[in-house]
Amino acid sequence: MQLLSVNLGKLTAADYTDSGIGVTGIGKRPAPGPVRVFAPGPKGAAGSGVEGDEIGQWRYHGGDHQAVHAYAREDLDWWEGELGRELPAGLFGENFTTAGVDVNGALLGERWRVGPDLLLEVSSARIPCRTFQGAMAEPGWVKRFTQARRPGAYLRVIEEGQIWPGDRIEIVHRPDHEVSVEFWFRAFTTERDLLPRTLAAGTAMAPEKHETVREYLAKYGGSTRG
Repeated sequence: MQLLSVNLGKLTAADYTDSGIGVTGIGKRPAPGPVRVFAPGPKGAAGSGVEGDEIGQWRYHGGDHQAVHAYAREDLDWWEGELGRELPAGLFGENFTTAGVDVNGALLGERWRVGPDLLLEVSSARIPCRTFQGAMAEPGWVKRFTQARRPGAYLRVIEEGQIWPGDRIEIVHRPDHEVSVEFWFRAFTTERDLLPRTLAAGTAMAPEKHETVREYLAKYGGSTRG
């Protein structure tokens, strides 16, 4: 399991962005390294946890539980076959392009050691937005991406550190529950009845997502067993 590239975005103007200031950092490019990765702070008050990476809309992106976005090269390759076009590392807005890691099968709370120092914890899936749709310029992209169930993962920083492209990725902890990145993605997009079961992820899941589940339970009832 390996970190193929570390991708950084610079803010650029775009008419399709969700950002109120009309800029986005979604189009990321590989950096040579070393790159420092850190816990950026609370969502809404902080951006990316990858040094040199810029985010245009802090309300929806960045913060501690979305410090790093990882996407598998294997999934990019699958999409290349579907779309009939080349998809370079960083095009999906991911900070880490990985190889040999089952990113969508990773469990919330699973911990990855990247290089000698950095320790990350899987915290959620990436949910597609209007900015992603515009950047891809593919008809019906949000719906198509959602149906494919290959969202990629967000991770939070447990121990900060410097990383290089080519660093080894090691899974050092895997929790005992069912809430994978793909399961969480389905629960928060197309299969809302799964929402109560995501609480098994505990503190790995962002506080605002716990609130979403509580609101669902208050409205529809049910239990954490589904």
